Amino acid sequence: MLCRYEIQSSFFLAVLAIAAFFISDAHGQVSPPTRLRYNVVSPDSVQISWKAPKGQFTGYKLLVTPSSGGKTNQLVLQNTATKAIIQGLIPDQNYALQIIAFSEDKESKPAQGQFRIKDIERRKETNKSKVKDPEKTNASKPAPEGSLFTCKTPAIADIVILVDGSWSIGRFNFRLVRLFLENLVSAFNVGSEKTRVGLAQYSGDPRIEWHLNAYGTKDAVLDAVRNLPYKGGNTLTGLALTYILENSFKPEAGARPGVSKIGILITDGKSQDDVIPPAKNLRDAGIELFAIGVKNADINELKEIASEPDSTHVYNVADFNFMHTIVEGLTRTVCSRVEEQEKEIKGTIVASLGAPSDLVTSEVTARGFRVSWTHAPGKVEKYRVVYYPTRGGQPEEVVVDGSLSTAVLQNLMSLTEYQIAVFAIYSNAASEGLRGTETTLALPMASDLQLYDVSQNSMRAKWNGVAGATGYMILYAPLTEGLAADEKEIKIGAASTDLELDGLLPNTEYTVTVYAMFGEEASDPLTGQETTLPLSPPANLKFSDVGHSSAKLTWDPASKNVHGYRIMYVKTDGTETNEVEVGRVSTHTLESLTSLTEYTVAIFSLYDEGQSEPLTGSFTTKRVPAPQHLEIDEASVDSFRVSWKPTSSDTAFYRLAWIPLDGGDSEEVVISGDADSHVIEGLLPDTEYEVSLLAVFDDESESEVVAILGATVARTTAIPSTVTTTSTATSKPTTAVFRTGIRNLVIDDETTSSLRVMWDISDYSVQQFRVTYLTAEGDRAEEAVMVPGRQNTLLLQPLLSDTEYKVTITPIYSDGEGVSVSAPGKTLPLSAPRNLRVSDEWYNRLRISWDAPPSPTMGYRIVYKPINIPGPALETFVGDDINTILILNLFSGTEYSVKVFASYSTGFSDALTGVAKTLYLGVTNLDSYQVRMTSLCAQWQLHRHATAYRVVIESLVDGKKREVNLGGGTPRHCFFELMPGTEYKISVHTQLQEIEGPAVSIMETTLPFPTQPPTTPSTPPPLPTIPPAKEVCKAAKADLAFLVDGSWSIGDDNFNKIIGFLYSTVGALDKIGPDGTQVAIIQFSDDPRTEFKLNAYKTKETLLEAIQQIAYKGGNTKTGKAIKHAREVLFTGEAGMRRGIPKVLVVITDGRSQDDVNKVSREMQLDGFSFFAIGVADADYSELVNIGSKPSERHVFFVDDFDAFTKIEDELITFVCETASATCPLVVKDGNNFAGFKMMELFGLVEKEFSAVEGVSMEPGTFNVYPCYRLHKDALVSQPTKYLHPEGLPSDYTITFLFRILPDTPQEPFALWEILNEEYEPLVGVILDNGGKTLTFFNYDYKGDFQTVTFEGPEIRKIFYGSFHKLHVVISKTTAKIIIDCKQVSEKTINAAGNISSDGIEVLGRMVRSRGPRDNSAPLQLQMFDIVCATSWANRDKCCELPGLRDEENCPALPHACSCSEANKGPLGPPGPPGGPGVRGAKGHRGDPGPKGPDGPRGEIGVPGPQGPPGPQGPSGLSIQGLPGPPGEKGEKGDLGFPGLQGVPGASGSPGRDGAQGQRGLPGKDGPTGPQGPPGPMGIPGAPGVPGVTGSQGPQGDVGAPGPPGAKGERGERGDLQSQAMVRAVARQVCEQLIQGHMARYNSILNQIPSQSVSTRTIAGPPGEPGRPGSPGPQGEQGSPGMQGFPGSPGQPGRPGERGLPGEKGEKGNPGVGTQGPRGPPGSTGLPGESRTGSPGPPGSPGPRGPAGHTGPPGSQGPSGPPGYCDPSSCAGYGMGGGYGEPTDQDIPVVQLPHNSYQIYDPEDLYDGEQQPYIVHGSHPLPSPYSQSSYPSPHLAQPEFTPVREELEAAELRSPGISRFRRKTAKRSVNTPVAKRANGKKPS
Repeated sequence: MLCRYEIQSSFFLAVLAIAAFFISDAHGQVSPPTRLRYNVVSPDSVQISWKAPKGQFTGYKLLVTPSSGGKTNQLVLQNTATKAIIQGLIPDQNYALQIIAFSEDKESKPAQGQFRIKDIERRKETNKSKVKDPEKTNASKPAPEGSLFTCKTPAIADIVILVDGSWSIGRFNFRLVRLFLENLVSAFNVGSEKTRVGLAQYSGDPRIEWHLNAYGTKDAVLDAVRNLPYKGGNTLTGLALTYILENSFKPEAGARPGVSKIGILITDGKSQDDVIPPAKNLRDAGIELFAIGVKNADINELKEIASEPDSTHVYNVADFNFMHTIVEGLTRTVCSRVEEQEKEIKGTIVASLGAPSDLVTSEVTARGFRVSWTHAPGKVEKYRVVYYPTRGGQPEEVVVDGSLSTAVLQNLMSLTEYQIAVFAIYSNAASEGLRGTETTLALPMASDLQLYDVSQNSMRAKWNGVAGATGYMILYAPLTEGLAADEKEIKIGAASTDLELDGLLPNTEYTVTVYAMFGEEASDPLTGQETTLPLSPPANLKFSDVGHSSAKLTWDPASKNVHGYRIMYVKTDGTETNEVEVGRVSTHTLESLTSLTEYTVAIFSLYDEGQSEPLTGSFTTKRVPAPQHLEIDEASVDSFRVSWKPTSSDTAFYRLAWIPLDGGDSEEVVISGDADSHVIEGLLPDTEYEVSLLAVFDDESESEVVAILGATVARTTAIPSTVTTTSTATSKPTTAVFRTGIRNLVIDDETTSSLRVMWDISDYSVQQFRVTYLTAEGDRAEEAVMVPGRQNTLLLQPLLSDTEYKVTITPIYSDGEGVSVSAPGKTLPLSAPRNLRVSDEWYNRLRISWDAPPSPTMGYRIVYKPINIPGPALETFVGDDINTILILNLFSGTEYSVKVFASYSTGFSDALTGVAKTLYLGVTNLDSYQVRMTSLCAQWQLHRHATAYRVVIESLVDGKKREVNLGGGTPRHCFFELMPGTEYKISVHTQLQEIEGPAVSIMETTLPFPTQPPTTPSTPPPLPTIPPAKEVCKAAKADLAFLVDGSWSIGDDNFNKIIGFLYSTVGALDKIGPDGTQVAIIQFSDDPRTEFKLNAYKTKETLLEAIQQIAYKGGNTKTGKAIKHAREVLFTGEAGMRRGIPKVLVVITDGRSQDDVNKVSREMQLDGFSFFAIGVADADYSELVNIGSKPSERHVFFVDDFDAFTKIEDELITFVCETASATCPLVVKDGNNFAGFKMMELFGLVEKEFSAVEGVSMEPGTFNVYPCYRLHKDALVSQPTKYLHPEGLPSDYTITFLFRILPDTPQEPFALWEILNEEYEPLVGVILDNGGKTLTFFNYDYKGDFQTVTFEGPEIRKIFYGSFHKLHVVISKTTAKIIIDCKQVSEKTINAAGNISSDGIEVLGRMVRSRGPRDNSAPLQLQMFDIVCATSWANRDKCCELPGLRDEENCPALPHACSCSEANKGPLGPPGPPGGPGVRGAKGHRGDPGPKGPDGPRGEIGVPGPQGPPGPQGPSGLSIQGLPGPPGEKGEKGDLGFPGLQGVPGASGSPGRDGAQGQRGLPGKDGPTGPQGPPGPMGIPGAPGVPGVTGSQGPQGDVGAPGPPGAKGERGERGDLQSQAMVRAVARQVCEQLIQGHMARYNSILNQIPSQSVSTRTIAGPPGEPGRPGSPGPQGEQGSPGMQGFPGSPGQPGRPGERGLPGEKGEKGNPGVGTQGPRGPPGSTGLPGESRTGSPGPPGSPGPRGPAGHTGPPGSQGPSGPPGYCDPSSCAGYGMGGGYGEPTDQDIPVVQLPHNSYQIYDPEDLYDGEQQPYIVHGSHPLPSPYSQSSYPSPHLAQPEFTPVREELEAAELRSPGISRFRRKTAKRSVNTPVAKRANGKKPS
């Protein structure tokens, strides 16, 4: 096999060269080559040979120089080469030749010589005339008639010859095969009623050359033999044997019953697949096999194939030249066997051979089923039941006795369709097969999974077992993102259905999956989820010994496993946070606290696994204690002692001060903290002092000041406790008693009008106490109250509010007054209410609420007055126990100023103010239209709650009015019988039950009477002004759909802003309708509503008017459902979708979708849809990124509110219009966006659609993993140009093909692709000339002149040699470039192109000679065809689809990769059963939403019934609110409580299960969504089929169950059987390409053998089980920085923090974020609530921000399949078709010399003269029989000198404290007639 030997030889030479390099002796002398010889191999080529020198050297340098002067050409050869071919020589030119042997640093002397081709040929002809080679003569032509044996028996036979046509034979040797076949056929009496001869040729894929009944005479058969084409390819003999069994020996192919059947195989090498089963099947079918091997055929394999005995059925010759020696022996044996078989057949077959019938299957299980049939007629010895999976696999069989009519097929794969054939086996023949199919059931799965006994780190799982299971496999993994890869697997026996899962993480949700195992096959999964218990926190927190700076904590220990506690204590006002860790204790004292401060304490248990949830509590430290029992004693003339009782041990010091009461300086002393008395000295005698004492503590806090009065004694005092003085007025002595009967004077219980005075009585001899008080400013007279001596408390009232008083208490004794004690006190201010809130806004009412002030009140006064309209201020009063009021009878849409005063006995407090606004009950967009002389019409935007409209028209001339009442759904009304030329006022009042909103009015004037001369009537203003088209949109032509969010969270006002945005955006478009852009709009909430379809409007005016009529819908947010609705309803032919036009969707939403959007948007993007996503306010930015196309910078927009639409309008319009440009639409390919056309899709050459295209079959392409499409002869695949290029082609573009010329591709020119006009005249295209080996591009330039450029040369010729090549034709305004296999080949100048007509068609493969619609087309294989609107595309291409050019580092992984790194593998065994499931795959996408439940009845607004209509608006004046009514039924939601205390920050523990959604706003009207269901079962592995088209890489999805079989396509050509050759073929092809790349520099011209061999099998065998998915791809692109508050890609949330301030009311809360499980059952429909917002409570203090949740890594890898098989011999020993003898010409390296300016071509094949001759036109040969009448004559380009190269909603402004809640309730066919194929046959 020539090709194989060449590759193997080259590989061997390369190895020897490397070896020689390392062992060369640098010190020795290199000897020169000798015996230089020449041999002419073609008119311009010479073979040089020489004898290698002795010794070691590295290689040769071969230098060729023209004797007449010129460039020396050099070729470096390996040291094993002894021949080389020099091309491109001039026959009559002399050349000098030098061959030099060299080592690393030395060269030999050159072996020199000269030659001229003419001289060599002259000598050669002389030698030929002298000597003739008799053996070669015999081998080169048929033997003369009569010299061969002739079979003269009357017996007849059906003989099928199977010929190996692989590359290893070569064209030269294939001629010898033809001669052998001619001699073989000549020996038999051939005819239609005599012996019939059929022939099949095989390589990688077999094909029938002719059937047994194709020819009726021997001459016809011989003529077919002589014209047998050479196929080329690999050697798959087993596949070919099966092929002739199923196709050649059939009645429809000419096989006759009762006639001997002979099969003759001719091959030259060992098969690359298994031949034993196919050969056995042929022999069992009664076919006698003969095997003929040539050269390297495997004799043992031949014996396995042939019938017995081997001596007469196996032939083997050493070379093709000796095949004639076995003709006679073969024909004699065949002839005698035909006679013998005829006798056997006639002697044994009595009854006709019949097939069994009535095939029935039963007892179907997952692992097998029973097959039954009705007996065949006659004596049946056995029945043979053959079965194999439909998706591909090795056939298996069961043989039963002929007396049985049933068989059980066992050990089958579950859920797999099997093909069944039952054959009746007679004594020497077999019947036709009785065929059918059956599908096995799915394996039974375990049921009723229960997860119980859950602890912190374990749980138990139990389930109901499955009969017949061999065991169970349990997979469990945490669902927490970041831990999902930590999956574990347990396998247990069939007897166990209960086990413990331990080693789990606490407080973590786990998914547990149970598979029932049946051998190595696994059932569908049974899955459950459960969360482990959290770590135990401590319990029973208590506070004791609470002082002003310390407190003792005690708690109950959490668990014996705890190793410590973390104590956090924080000031509740959040100003200070502290924490401390302690060991395994249960008590701890907190110190250094602040007095009179509330602390919140949290205690966490610390475990090895982390920390528990906190145990929390709070306490308040006490007031800093003042010293007690301050007393004065031991008074003397100049001193007294002050003593006190200390109250705390942490007193740092005391500050003691004293001052004379009658004036003087104050003095002070600092005393140590451990003192309890101090003697004050240096005082004045007989002087009263005020003494004060305060304590200062370690933390620098100070106690309150305590004071006491004391006095020194006079100098004349005789008694220590009294002083006797002599009055100056009388001589009677008096006694002053200095007694202190009072201590610890305290003033508390302050109110706005009272103070309570308390004191301790220290001397019970007091008769009375006099209490005096006056204001500190002294602006009021002092008042006094006398109190009995046993009373120690007094309430002072009434006092002034917010006023400081000085209170003095004087003890009155019987003999006088004691020492007075004073203290200050202050009454409270008149505190205003706090935190005004507005809620329950309606059209005529609203509710206000407030928080009570700290001071007790007598009630509240509420004053409210309209702001934006004139009106009186109204007020009402409520009691002190009321803090909310519903204000009725208000105007709609009106802002009110609201003031709340607290009423006290002394007056009113300051006002708590705010602004409240009722809902607007009025229409919008009121406008007039159809204004006439006596009539006019008005229209408006409907109000969503309106029940009626009152429309009034008033003449502004005479004041006459008319009015009409309309229904709530009427958006327009017309008035007639009006006065011409009169101005009218039209007012629309919106009514809701008994409520009527304010009038909305416009002025309009009717048209005047026409006057003479006629005056121009006033033109009514347009409604509205039609916006002009923007320049960027004038080329736009697309099908454009807007998906508009109409959920409750939008609101009427914002929805109108959306309508305005749509109006502006659509107004920027140019032409509307079928010839321009078509627009459709869907409004979505719970269900999508089609406002209008694509084909609804054909003018911009009507379209814009329709946009303004869109009514607001309301509901929840189901974006995914809306996108799916657009795909199924809008983008259909019925709705106006056009083919070949860009499809664009713009999604506008203000919230997170409540269903899945990722799947449907990703699918539609892959189908060519472009998505733009616009998010407003609370939209989820990550969701927008998933919806929008890439790049996100162009396709995703975000605005803060609906007023900001104008900021993005221009940019959005620009990007949409650029995408909508039909000339170069934006499309997605392999995950990348580019402007251009995916021509394969547009022609229907994709996996889903190719079966509908006549004459096309799908086959394996490069690497056997990419699909390609064979365009069969005269398939004429075409499409109308208007569907592909409706606006023509751009000025600059790149045409990209990946294709392969086939052996049966005609030699004449054909257009790889071209565009024709209506008269089928070509306009633009690419022409390939298979005969002349040229490529031509043509088009019409901008002047209308036809222009062509033709490219030729060795690089161009490569694409015609039968291998796949990638061709880029780069067209610009000035040049045309040709790039082949990512290497630029040539460039020529052209004129800028004109545009094309879109009225014609575009065709693939059309023959140049074709005329009109009944054209012919050439067969070829096409793998890729794109037109990219750029000239730089080819520079970025890496040619990753071509084996020889693929760079694994820079190319994406192949769909099914194979490595040649494993060595010494044995042959591949039969396929094993499918492997068990692998580890848990990556998180799947959310499943499709469940079916929508029935809509429940709409609930009433309130419970029990709707509120009755309010009374009419009361008169102005005081509106006194009545007493509160009895409590109503429970409403939606109670008011929120007072602001809670500041909580301790939540611990960032392990994220738990998804908790309830944090309170984002007040509840919406819709019921809660059903809980998230557990994961659905994992689908069993899908059946592997033909490799599909490689789509863009998407995220790992759940493995789905196999889909139902598709519609049966056309029968393709026969594909490979499953065998070890499948995988070998892939590896072999890769290796073959690598070697080809190494050898490409030599440009072999012998036989024009393709430089790379590609399998052309039609149907690939099934690939192995799915392998483990690769590592996760890189992180998706980072979105643009979002506004603060947008969630990013959701992570697992931490524990919720304390509730923060309520935000704007949102729609129904989003589902909890977590790892997506499979879809659960739909939740029951929640009871509908009232559609109004409940009264909101006051906002809590904001909790500290909790730690962010962890972002989870990608899921773990999917199941791993068994390792693929790769036979290293497929690489190194590929194609070892010959022995190791002398190399043939095909092994010789070639050096290409440059052409001279007039290259001479030999139009005939060097070795095969069967090609049609061509007439040579200069250097551009064209086939003479074919005219180019439909093409203008191409300009002949001058021959080129080609040098040889070596190949290588908006917030309102309110007063402080006011918050307001706004509710957010949330396939192609070919039109050209083509004959229909039947059963894969070509049309006749």
